[in-house]
Amino acid sequence: MDLKVTTLAGKDAGKVSVSDAIFGLEPREDIIARVVRWQLAKKQQGTHQSLTRGEVSRTGAKMYKQKGTGRARHHSARAPQFRGGAKAHGPVSRSHAHDLPKQVRALGLRHALSAKIKADDVIIIDDLVAAEAKTKALAATFASLGLTNVLFIGGAELDGNFKLAARNIPNVDVLPIQGINVYDILRRGKLVLSKAAVEALEERFK
Repeated sequence: MDLKVTTLAGKDAGKVSVSDAIFGLEPREDIIARVVRWQLAKKQQGTHQSLTRGEVSRTGAKMYKQKGTGRARHHSARAPQFRGGAKAHGPVSRSHAHDLPKQVRALGLRHALSAKIKADDVIIIDDLVAAEAKTKALAATFASLGLTNVLFIGGAELDGNFKLAARNIPNVDVLPIQGINVYDILRRGKLVLSKAAVEALEERFK
């Protein structure tokens, strides 16, 4: 499959050949969903915690005598049914992460890339380089290309000026090729790959 390459100025910069095994698959939503769920589960902090009966700071004395009151039999005011008592079966601090085979993760990335290609939401740029670290100038460049919600994937090393200029623009993410992932690809409208990123993906899945 041949994809058109452009410059940041919007000029033609030739074509690049990409593998159908990476960009030409028929997207499977079930695989993509599994990878996204795995990513979000790993990101979840899991610091939620409620107090158990042993942790509530209330007296442990019996509330009132056992017999003769006509009321139900109760002991501690720490019981969950009382105001100020403990939480029954409440959340505890834990990790939400679960395992996902490495092959499924790799397949999910290829299907996400293929889904973007199928939706015509992939742009190949010859090089992600900015002459100066000026957000206003880069935002104007993006506007001329029609990029308002976009993920940029560069090579192993990102251009410092480009990274600095892009980080204050809303709905724009910039990642090196090592950071490419399914969730970030799907959460942005357009995917912009540098030629170096395309070559790294070809090498990775060769």
